[in-house]
Amino acid sequence: MERILFDAEHNDFRDSVREFIKRHVITEYDRWEAEGLVDRELWRLAGESGFLGIAVPSQYGGGGEPDFRYNAVLVEEFARAGAASLSSGFGLHNDVVTPYLLELASDEQKQRWLPGFCSGETVSAIAMTEPGAGSDLKAVRTTAVREGDCYVLNGTKTFITNGIHSDMVIVAAKTDPSAGARGISLLVVERGMPGFRRGRKLAKAGMHAQDTAELIFENVRVPTENLLGEQDMGFGYLMRNLPQERLSIAVVAVAAARAAFEWTVQYCHDRKAFGQEIGSFQNSRFMLAEMATEIELAQVYVDRAILELNAGTLSPVDAAKAKWWTTELMKRTTDACLQLHGGYGYMDEYPISRAWRDARIHTIFGGTTEIMKEIIGRDLGF
Repeated sequence: MERILFDAEHNDFRDSVREFIKRHVITEYDRWEAEGLVDRELWRLAGESGFLGIAVPSQYGGGGEPDFRYNAVLVEEFARAGAASLSSGFGLHNDVVTPYLLELASDEQKQRWLPGFCSGETVSAIAMTEPGAGSDLKAVRTTAVREGDCYVLNGTKTFITNGIHSDMVIVAAKTDPSAGARGISLLVVERGMPGFRRGRKLAKAGMHAQDTAELIFENVRVPTENLLGEQDMGFGYLMRNLPQERLSIAVVAVAAARAAFEWTVQYCHDRKAFGQEIGSFQNSRFMLAEMATEIELAQVYVDRAILELNAGTLSPVDAAKAKWWTTELMKRTTDACLQLHGGYGYMDEYPISRAWRDARIHTIFGGTTEIMKEIIGRDLGF
């Protein structure tokens, strides 16, 4: 089924992303996976190519294009290339952090942060998750105590995407511990602030090139001018921006499932068993038919959600539906595709091996499948 979501400008942008991946990613990606980190230079090259800060106004060096379809094209192409770590890293920067800076930052903050954010000189991260508080944001223990013209920040965050490369981190901290969710604020911590240090670069089952890390804050004196938005309003800001984050994950999930499926169709044509293509066996045909149908149906829903996001009408519930369904689809599709590859699917020389490993986290980060179902169930009145 032909997608009608994109027009000529989006297709031209897609061509430029594919060329970027061909020139700067494909030849290096295996090394980055082995080293557990992409080259920092890749961020500068991405900024130079116009792939960072797509929605940021041109006066700050951004693309000046709030149309989320461009964001979708970017992460789709990284997923299509089997570079899930880049879908995650650049997706976090563009799709998750950008709204906080555009909606909450003061004019002075925008002048300070956005030019580097768009050029790739400044890599961003957002630090919500803690060792004892995953999906339950109300339970964060990181504190920020106001002392004069600073907040004194103490706490530890974990599972932070872009944690090693990040130059600015939006940190969720309790500024009023007695107020629960109503006492959370967002502070921007910058590289080099005394007391801010990186913990472990975390070893993971998949997405090895994504620099996921622990971040540690020990009496970090964060200037009050680095408060993002209003004090004690952070929880509301976080909830408001979650639908776009979850849609971004859904976009990646469908694209990655499609890529795995296409690799597998080709493999099922090429691989022979008992004198015939393995795709010609009825069980293989049925498996492929099911995957083809589910991917197309998921794509239609996600494409509609993108248009709703552009229109400002995407609800948290619909974003939750997109996130849980597509990531579970991604998980079962890559698993079925690996099975059809047989023993070769378990070998890293075939891309399905990496795609299978990389898929697993998507039903967890951005809100687990169970949390998504809880959101939807509550909307039904239960």
